[in-house]
Amino acid sequence: MAKMSSDDREKFLSDVHVGVIAVERADRAPLSVPIWYGYEPGGDVLLWTESDSLKHRLIRDAGRFSITAQDEAPPYRYVTAEGDVTDIGPAADADVRHLAIRYLGDEAGNQFTDANLTETSIVIRMRPKRWLSFDYSDE
Repeated sequence: MAKMSSDDREKFLSDVHVGVIAVERADRAPLSVPIWYGYEPGGDVLLWTESDSLKHRLIRDAGRFSITAQDEAPPYRYVTAEGDVTDIGPAADADVRHLAIRYLGDEAGNQFTDANLTETSIVIRMRPKRWLSFDYSDE
C-alpha cells in the first residue's frame, strides 16, 4: 500500500467514479453528497448543479470544497482533492452534455441533458491544490 504518484492520482480522478464532495457549513457538520463530476489531469474539477441547491450556496459561500473518488472493490484506491473555486457560472450545454455522456453513454447522456439542463443550471469549477491518495493494490 502506498500513496499514489501525482500522475496516478490525477489519472484516477479523471476516470469515471461517482465523487463525494464535502463543503463546510457553520451550523452543522460539513455537507457531504455524491455527485457526477468532470476532471482532466492538470485542469479543474467541474460540477453541474442548480443555482438554488444547498451545495451551490455552501460552495459559493466557502469558496472551496473537496472531492473524493474511490474504488469500491479490491484492490481499494482513493483520491481526495481540495481547492478553491475558480469559477461559478451558467452551465454551457457542451460542458454538461459531456459530463452526462461520461456517466450514461451517448444516448442516455443526451436524453438526460435535454431533460435536466435548465436556465438555472450552473457549473462550478475548482482547481485542486491539495491531494490525499492511497492505493492498497500492493498488499
